[in-house]
Amino acid sequence: MASDKANACLICTGRQPIHPITRLYRYAGFIEWDTGFSQMRTIPSPEVHFGSPGQTPGHLRDILAEQITAVPAGGTINWVTYYFRDLRLAKALIQAHKRGVRVTLTLEGRPRIPYANDAVIALLSGPDGLGEALRIVTLPGVPSPATKSWKPQLHEKLYCFSHPEPVAFIGSFNPSGNGPGDDPDIIREIGDQDCGYNALIGLKDPVLVEKLTEHARRLHQSPPGLFYRFTTDTSSDIHGTDTDIYFWPRTGAHPVVQFLCKIGSGARVRIAASHIRMESAVDIMAGLARQGVALEILAESTLRRVTPRVEQRLASAGIRFRRIQPSGSLPMHLKFVLIEEGDRVWSIFGSFNWTKPSFWLDHEIAAISSNPVIFESLARCWDMLKNESN
Repeated sequence: MASDKANACLICTGRQPIHPITRLYRYAGFIEWDTGFSQMRTIPSPEVHFGSPGQTPGHLRDILAEQITAVPAGGTINWVTYYFRDLRLAKALIQAHKRGVRVTLTLEGRPRIPYANDAVIALLSGPDGLGEALRIVTLPGVPSPATKSWKPQLHEKLYCFSHPEPVAFIGSFNPSGNGPGDDPDIIREIGDQDCGYNALIGLKDPVLVEKLTEHARRLHQSPPGLFYRFTTDTSSDIHGTDTDIYFWPRTGAHPVVQFLCKIGSGARVRIAASHIRMESAVDIMAGLARQGVALEILAESTLRRVTPRVEQRLASAGIRFRRIQPSGSLPMHLKFVLIEEGDRVWSIFGSFNWTKPSFWLDHEIAAISSNPVIFESLARCWDMLKNESN
């Protein structure tokens, strides 16, 4: 089975058939035709990478390491991430900085395990570190009732590179492992993300890469304050050829919820979720089932991330719900949605969770895409995940 898992999680690029979604795409030549045939331009195909128990441990961190090494002097690396505990990757960023790569790293300073990033922060902020290229962000708390603690966090996972070709990776993976001899207490809390289920989607649409890089640099230059959610920056969505990017926090409606609410009866929706704790999110899912949407959910096995009450409510709504239980108690950290309606397909992916902090407080990224390469890759991953479900 291990070889099957590995095959199911291989990078998906290369030749694809012409696909009738909004526009016609020929991915073999990376050519796009508008429906009006008024213009033609090259669209590089996205990369889709998965980490899983069937892959070599550290597969996704190795992808990032290779990208760092490939950026020459004068190039750029712009990262935003939540957990960063991988000292080898931190040293690779330092080496890139020393050879003349323009690096920015914006890192959450107070994650759920408050001391988790401390070793990397000490290395990167030291005399031979990144200097001003490192920005540690501790977001101010939102005014809350005496019995509540509303503390936003920088939960984005964004890795932008200028070379060997411009690419912006988003997804569920942050480099939270530190190889052999890692701290067992931390791994027990957050899971071994180097061996569990994760994804990085490398977007290459020039519009998306440019704007995501600008977003990373803006967070580095001007860390968000208490009233950031009320500024225009918080709702500066990005619209690419076949993929739209959304940021949180935001004062308007939740784009993923809005999109799902437009799905008609008879559609098929598949949700892979590492966290579902929000009652109103369950209401949304149950509502889709009531209106005739065929809804399936593959969820993380731990009861803290997906509660028994959530599971009971979803099952009561007639939703097919399964927990992913890989060997060795490895985490299922994937966060994506697959939608099929008639001959149209979409995928939704990013850092977002189905929780109150993710909906209302944290800084998140999500993409809604009609790109067939991404959809087909995530669909294959879904099929592989079902073999791990209880």
